[in-house]
Amino acid sequence: MDRFRMIFQYFQSNSESVMNGICGLLALASVKMYTSFDFSCPCLPQYNVAYGLGIMFVPPVILFLCGLILNRQSLVMLEEWRRPAGRRKKDLAVIRYLCSSIMQRAMVAPVVWIVVTLLDGKCLICAFSGSVDPEKFVGLVNVSTAWAQQLLAKVPCKDDELMRNNTSRKAVSRYLRCWSQALGWSILLILIIAAFLTRWLRPCFNQAALLQARHWSNYIDIEQKIFEETCCEHSRLFAHKCILHFFESMRQEIKLHSFSLLREGEEAEGEEDLLRGITNQDQVNKLLKTWYYEKPPLDVSQALQRHPLVQERSPLPWADNASTHSNLPRHTKV
Repeated sequence: MDRFRMIFQYFQSNSESVMNGICGLLALASVKMYTSFDFSCPCLPQYNVAYGLGIMFVPPVILFLCGLILNRQSLVMLEEWRRPAGRRKKDLAVIRYLCSSIMQRAMVAPVVWIVVTLLDGKCLICAFSGSVDPEKFVGLVNVSTAWAQQLLAKVPCKDDELMRNNTSRKAVSRYLRCWSQALGWSILLILIIAAFLTRWLRPCFNQAALLQARHWSNYIDIEQKIFEETCCEHSRLFAHKCILHFFESMRQEIKLHSFSLLREGEEAEGEEDLLRGITNQDQVNKLLKTWYYEKPPLDVSQALQRHPLVQERSPLPWADNASTHSNLPRHTKV
């Protein structure tokens, strides 16, 4: 039980791991959906192509959109891209990194669906059975063109009366399934090679820019989370104060109903400090508007210089200062 709790806490604290988990779940869901799907080709020349290609490409679009919706970073990226510059400049490298990360995760489930459908071959057989050259098959050589198209459209339906005893049906199915599986394995091989080259050639490029983009993308995500948590805490305290004020104004009526109101002065003062002086709706709206239009610059030294204790702090241990090294205590051998 403790192990599961640790895993759950890890996924809660690591947004990237959560996104990877959601990506994996969508990929597994795509495979499960396809295996449980009842594929039924219409076996009509005018509908086979639309049905086969629709089954192959419409669900991947849905899975791609689901991947974008479930990925929290997509909203973070859009907010960072659309927000006013204000006091903090935008970094296009961070936005590009977020976009690339989001697209990579969102494309996993659609690619899995397409590869699985190609390896299975049913969609390709349904879509392109009517496009096969009938002269390549013995049973369709001496047949008129219109009748051959009707027979080829019936190839996916093995229980149809026209194709039940036709020897060419299995040959056409094997021919198209061979091409479908070859295309599926080719796509899978290309993706594996691309992933291999991306991972092993990455050290050959500028690692500093990549580390910076990754760091600040994580910072934007964490900053948004902390801001939302702080807003929730402020809302709870604000609601608590409003309720206490309401009960205070209704004290006489509460006494008539034999209720007692317990309130400590020290606790109220502590909550006033936690409210940061923001005690009405207009102030809260102004704070949220300021956060959106004028986010603070990424320079905490400006805030530290305004703090009264900053002058009393000792220098940083890694600062290269001769006076600092001279004041450090020296160890002597006993």
